[in-house]
Amino acid sequence: MSNKEILNRVKADHVTFIALQFTDVTGAVKSVDIPIAHLERALDEGIWFDGSSVEGFARIQESDMRLVVDPTSYAVLPWSPADNRRARFFCNIHQPDGSPFEGNPRNVLQKVLARIEEKGWTYNVGAEPEFFLFKHNGELPGNIHPVPHDVGGYFDFSAADEAVRVRTAIMNALSSMGLDVEMGHHEVALGQHEIDFRFADALTAADNVITMKYAVKAIASQHGLIASFMPKPIHGINGSGNHAHQSMFDADGNNLFYDQDAEFLLSDFGKHFIAGQLAHARGMSAVLSPTVNSYKRLVPGYEAPVYVGWAQTNRSALIRIPSAVSGGKAVRAELRCPDPSHNPYLAFAAMLAAGLDGIDSKLTCPAPLNDINIYELSSEKRVEMGISSLPGSLNEALRELRADSVIQQALGPVAYEAFTRAKQAEWNEYITVVTDWEVERYLQTA
Repeated sequence: MSNKEILNRVKADHVTFIALQFTDVTGAVKSVDIPIAHLERALDEGIWFDGSSVEGFARIQESDMRLVVDPTSYAVLPWSPADNRRARFFCNIHQPDGSPFEGNPRNVLQKVLARIEEKGWTYNVGAEPEFFLFKHNGELPGNIHPVPHDVGGYFDFSAADEAVRVRTAIMNALSSMGLDVEMGHHEVALGQHEIDFRFADALTAADNVITMKYAVKAIASQHGLIASFMPKPIHGINGSGNHAHQSMFDADGNNLFYDQDAEFLLSDFGKHFIAGQLAHARGMSAVLSPTVNSYKRLVPGYEAPVYVGWAQTNRSALIRIPSAVSGGKAVRAELRCPDPSHNPYLAFAAMLAAGLDGIDSKLTCPAPLNDINIYELSSEKRVEMGISSLPGSLNEALRELRADSVIQQALGPVAYEAFTRAKQAEWNEYITVVTDWEVERYLQTA
């Protein structure tokens, strides 16, 4: 849309304030709010802001940053009051000399995408973020233990279920913001839900994940609930994942992962892509599962994958090839290890870079792990079969990231340094905290 068309649409939507949004390296949404009277200038010139206080952005002496509006990302925030309607745009961030700021996660993803755009390829991602809805349980100070909002299970339905009404409100809000919502359902654990939206090119898909996360939180809050994308909020039950269905298309709309004569309909191109992601699975783990809590989810015995391998029918494998019921365009690789705490811009950049390394280097894909329960294999058997495992902690994942030049280059030196600094600080803080488990176990026995 032209600037004039945008201004006319904003006027027709009765919007009074605009939120110009971006994320820091950890994925936290940041926003600069402007009155509607300043939107035309923002579209023409951008908006200057101080980046020195944003995680991973700039030192004090080089803090000036310019928000450059992406006009295609306009959406009204449907939970904002009618008499003070708000809308948002996602923004890229530029330095004073006009160059893209390399520490901005959205710019990081665009830089990796530029490598395939010159070949006429498109990298599509269909993300499936899971989340929990919890009751407010904060009447007593310090009482933070979550209480699930409902007692449903996988795909459960009750016409009188308040969770259904909340989920429906969330789906309506997402649809009004331009996301193509395909389905919503109750997940396995109490209070756990999933809303799936149609795949899109990686940049749009990352924008959609960010939109979905804060829309879920906003609608849940209107219903007196807490929405959480924490990977493992409750001990002993399934955590929340963010499975990513991936495919690549050429300029003519052909799925590069598809070969009608191949096993699983998966082309050699697709196998090289998968081989690259398997080769870099440990190196990109810190980006895809970036919190201390992420590694409470990535343990044997639940649905989250721990071991590095691929298959068509095996959900314990890291990468799965779902059945392509609608033909060639549906062939895709489902990466099952990411969780919804990640920054989707950095995550998709790392995932694409890993796959491209497999394509460029023509890495050989290992044999698929169909009909094998990897959890039941002995450690010796897994070694014999060449099956490695994901890191067991954020600290181990950071060590693997520091050893993986492909993933480092995908992030770029500025974002890489900021990300690892923030995450190492998180780990250092975590290891000094005394937990309830330690008190219960050692207070009287030590």
